[in-house]
Amino acid sequence: MIQDRYGDVAATLQDHVVTLEIQRPPHNFFDHALIRDLADALRDIDATTEARVVLLCAQGKSFCAGANFASGRDSVLDSAAPRGRNPLYEEAVRLFSNKKPVIAAVQGAAIGGGFGLAVFADFRVASPDARFGANFVKLGIHPGFGLTYTLPRLIGEQRAAEMFLTGERINGETALAWGLVDRLVPAESLREDAFAFARSIAVNAPLAVQSTRLTLRREMAARVEAQTDREGAEQTWLAATQDHKEGVRSVAAREPGNFQAR
Repeated sequence: MIQDRYGDVAATLQDHVVTLEIQRPPHNFFDHALIRDLADALRDIDATTEARVVLLCAQGKSFCAGANFASGRDSVLDSAAPRGRNPLYEEAVRLFSNKKPVIAAVQGAAIGGGFGLAVFADFRVASPDARFGANFVKLGIHPGFGLTYTLPRLIGEQRAAEMFLTGERINGETALAWGLVDRLVPAESLREDAFAFARSIAVNAPLAVQSTRLTLRREMAARVEAQTDREGAEQTWLAATQDHKEGVRSVAAREPGNFQAR
């Protein structure tokens, strides 16, 4: 049974579409609890026959601005699990194991792990003010959330490498041109247009939709699990460097980092 709330995530079912709304405005920073709650919601959606498609959205200015490193709590990088596996990424792998299509409605910033959350979805509908960025190197850290597997698969290795190694953001129009975004719509109708897209899938035979999606994504969870093991191991040692501390400081101050390769 689908609950009304999963922590900071609200769930509503209408016309076979479940809207999952992240409610941590204005920037919807993520942590282990948020990803766990999303994974729990998707588990219940998979078990509910009436639910056929998921619309993932967020309150506030940003879709998800990533982890709030400036808060001084680097819990997203901590790991006491075997083989250095980050518990947050264990929850992320659960996301990729879901059975039903997910459409992300993206406004404002989708940065770092928030970018990974947007890319996890099957489709992205965005407004022109959307900004996508893999800013990990600006923070002195390795990309995560499976992005080193999912992003090249979506936009190609060269463009993914450009995003990873420059850490620069791209806007909604560029994201559309690169194939990162599937629909670019006015900000005022973002939720409505994304819901209409979800409905265009939900009206079809649900078992056939799920079967086709499984064929398209059947190896994704296993690939993401293997890749997040690698990402987590690299993040663990980089999190202890002076460059990471400088990256957190400089990003918070909105100025270039003074990195020393140590």
